[in-house]
Amino acid sequence: MRACLRSSMALGIFCLLASSAFAQGSITGVVRDASGAVLPGATVEATSPALIEKVRTATTDSAGQYRIEDLRPGIYVVTFSLSGFSTVRREDIVLQGSFAASVSAELKVGALAETITVIGETPVVDVINARQQSILDNEVVAAIPTARLYHSLATLVPGVTISGNQDVGGTRGPLTVTFSMRGGPGNEGRLTVDGLSLGASLNGTGVSYTVADVGNAQEVVFSTSGSLGEAENAGPAMNVVPRQGGNTFSGTFFANGANSAMQGENFTDQIRAAGLQTPAKIEKIWDVNGALGGPIKRDRLWFFSAVRHQGNYRQVGGIFPNLNAGDVNAWTYVPDLSRTVSSDSTWKQVSTRLTWQASATNKFNFYWDEQRNCTSCDSGGSATTSPEARSNNQSPPRVLQVTWTSPAKTRLLLEAGWGANLILGYGPTPNLANSNILIPVTEQCTAGCANNGGIPGLNYRANNWYVADSSVYNWRGAATYVSGRHNAKVGYVGQFIDNKFPNAIQNDTWTNYRVNSGIPNQITMTAGPRQVVTYVSTAGFYAQDQWTLNRLTLSGAVRYDHVWSRFPQQQLGPNPFFPTAVIYPAEDGVSYHDVTPRMGAAYDLFGNGKTAIKVNLGKYLAAADGSSITGGQLNPLSRVSTNANRTWTDANGNFQPDCDLRNRQAQDLRASGGDFCGLNSNLNFGLPVFNTTFDPDIISGWGKRAYDWNFGVQLQQELLPRVSVNVGYFRRSFGNRFVTDNLATTAADYDPFSVTAPLDPRLPNGGGYTLSNLYNVTRTLSGVTNNFQTFSRNYGTETRRWNGVEINFTARARNGFTFQGGTSTGRLTTDNCELREVLPEIGLLNPYCKETPPFTTQFKGLASYVVPVIAVQVSGTFQSLVGDQLAANYSFPSAVVAQSLGRPLSGNAQFATVNLVDPGDVYGDRINQLDFRVSKLLRFGGKRAQIALDLYNALNANSVESYNQTFVAGGGPWPRPTSILEARFIKITTQFDF
Repeated sequence: MRACLRSSMALGIFCLLASSAFAQGSITGVVRDASGAVLPGATVEATSPALIEKVRTATTDSAGQYRIEDLRPGIYVVTFSLSGFSTVRREDIVLQGSFAASVSAELKVGALAETITVIGETPVVDVINARQQSILDNEVVAAIPTARLYHSLATLVPGVTISGNQDVGGTRGPLTVTFSMRGGPGNEGRLTVDGLSLGASLNGTGVSYTVADVGNAQEVVFSTSGSLGEAENAGPAMNVVPRQGGNTFSGTFFANGANSAMQGENFTDQIRAAGLQTPAKIEKIWDVNGALGGPIKRDRLWFFSAVRHQGNYRQVGGIFPNLNAGDVNAWTYVPDLSRTVSSDSTWKQVSTRLTWQASATNKFNFYWDEQRNCTSCDSGGSATTSPEARSNNQSPPRVLQVTWTSPAKTRLLLEAGWGANLILGYGPTPNLANSNILIPVTEQCTAGCANNGGIPGLNYRANNWYVADSSVYNWRGAATYVSGRHNAKVGYVGQFIDNKFPNAIQNDTWTNYRVNSGIPNQITMTAGPRQVVTYVSTAGFYAQDQWTLNRLTLSGAVRYDHVWSRFPQQQLGPNPFFPTAVIYPAEDGVSYHDVTPRMGAAYDLFGNGKTAIKVNLGKYLAAADGSSITGGQLNPLSRVSTNANRTWTDANGNFQPDCDLRNRQAQDLRASGGDFCGLNSNLNFGLPVFNTTFDPDIISGWGKRAYDWNFGVQLQQELLPRVSVNVGYFRRSFGNRFVTDNLATTAADYDPFSVTAPLDPRLPNGGGYTLSNLYNVTRTLSGVTNNFQTFSRNYGTETRRWNGVEINFTARARNGFTFQGGTSTGRLTTDNCELREVLPEIGLLNPYCKETPPFTTQFKGLASYVVPVIAVQVSGTFQSLVGDQLAANYSFPSAVVAQSLGRPLSGNAQFATVNLVDPGDVYGDRINQLDFRVSKLLRFGGKRAQIALDLYNALNANSVESYNQTFVAGGGPWPRPTSILEARFIKITTQFDF
């Protein structure tokens, strides 16, 4: 393995290869004479201050067409010349993202010295590419009220869904936020800087503790459909294009902040009555940033450096400090109602980017980004976690990148690069110095009980911690042939993941307790220590082609992917439950081979570049990462049983399980009235026995990776100069889905039962209805598992599909008005009923095998306008999001279940928890968030300053963001709020650009 790693890294460094292909803008068009005849051999030059080489050149082909690729975002001047004709100059061409600007020219017979300047609007309809993109440039980012964090921009893209609660003005802080869209998995979103992945190995290499500095970006590009061979998966890709230096020195100083006195109140008696004790509130929030760029040597070497410090302190809602925190002999949570709980989130960053024009045809970019992140370093908590049981997540990310581009010839572009995202020594640290001797406790009681401060599901007393390493190396290389009508590209992308993830280091006893009203009823035992080490390598080769035939442009690509994983020798234990460590020898994981096609078409409907019909179809793969089947799931240390539960009666009340917990086979009852410890819930606990085996057919071979087919059809129309609308229908269909079959049981070993929902006006039709298709394994097979994972199609048909319509508007008018926004309406449907008939174990307590929720719609937008004469800019962002899909999780006592089942629940289980409402029947509050800014613009001596007042949650909405979905009959709180939208607050912002 080490030899393989050394070879992979050597190859990467030798080739100077980057994480994923980074598509930049292009300019294309046709050159004709006054009669309409095409002009081959005309010279076309694109010049811009964004280019360190100043100018890029192309020559028209036999059809009079040209194309200039690999253009950075910026404002361009395009010059057309041909011997015997006057020169034509087209100014003010704005390029963003991978937009292909269609710029044609008509040359008249005349002297070469004569230059004709043509005034025309920047094209806003891409009639070449079928890809869908949403772009925010640095002017827009600077104008709108956001936290200048990647997730605060991602959430403004129609259709994108982010994990966790809504961010209000940066109150969530610079933390890890995953994002997805159109029914995809939550970690499918890709975050890159200049094409370099910022992902970590555990979450699909999508995002990580590394924070992209969007505040110093030239632009932020969201690709949401239609990607060709460069893309592995179909999720939304967010690429941050950093600013680079220029031939003149320029820079920015930015600062904003707020404190508790600048925030209002939106906590009402109604919210309090629903079960939230206190809301979250800011204590202080800040963002200070300085950046400087310029020439080290004009037209040869530029630099751009930035320093940034951002963070916030906030009160945590719904929780209070524990008066018994750290007391070894105290087993209850006693809230200190006189004090609030605080948490903090901070981010420090220093980065430098060098752009070097080594020769006329060789350009290099070097990037170094050093960060320090600290989340909840000041003993924070959550609505269900006491402060002493909250982990403090810290990480020291480091990003390195080298890229190279070379227009070796007029029609040949070479590019390559290498990059790394290193997060070494990250993870949660304990809040209490004596955490190693404190046993964590979870309170099971939900209402009307003592010792939990009225908080159902409370975790208190201690936390667990670990230190992990995540290293992701990426490389790429590509060659592009460009002519006027034809654009062909071949490339290679590679990645190596080195992930070392330990289990959470437990207390000295390696146990957790569960209590009900302060009385112990269950022990959870954990096997360890262990460090799960996973190596994943990927290689992707692709070829793509694009032809323009009159008004029709056809695109196609085919991609080959090979993924393989490897696990070195690893060790589990020893610990109190097994004194001898278990050694697992090195072994291989997956070996996948896949070939996936993608295609697209764009048609200039009227030939004027103002209306385009686009169609795309492609097969994409699930991301190869260190946590899915491509990585950690096959790791031997991930497949052994490291947790087991025992029911527990603490007869003498000493909070010590006076039982032989190492006894695996039988329950132990002390003869002299001692504790009772039930049967071990997992007889394979800590043994070298895999809890899951894998069908060889799903871990190697051709076409075995999970995938999804993507289809989209769009109409893009220019409504007015610089104003366009895009209407699209999209469909995703997921395949190669897996299922787990417990081979130790058959369908006949699961006894069906039904329960009756309690009578309650909050339930559909007042409750009292029957919930069937529930199962419980026979008592003799309780805790016996022999899980086998294979394709779900081996047992029946399973479907997962998303369908929806999206409408997006873009306006960049010359009068200082900017607008971007739109709607996304869709739904995800799933059906695994056929599987459930054969494999009841995949949903024992889920009566809903088919989910067809209603279509839901979100609205998002941003706008800014500069009021003339007085130079005042007003701007705002708006989001209207559907609330969370809710459940009503009701715990039926074993005695109630026995009335239908004919016996108590297996494994001495005390309750069966069932969702009482059909998924999609109940949603949480709709979240409507309006943020507003008014700023005064000052210009002097070529410099610009602005002083702004930001108003976040301007409507002072108090929508509930998250819920405890435990259902309590008889009028108890349900769904119980655990957080609401942050109350309205003001930030003062200043920015000085020079």
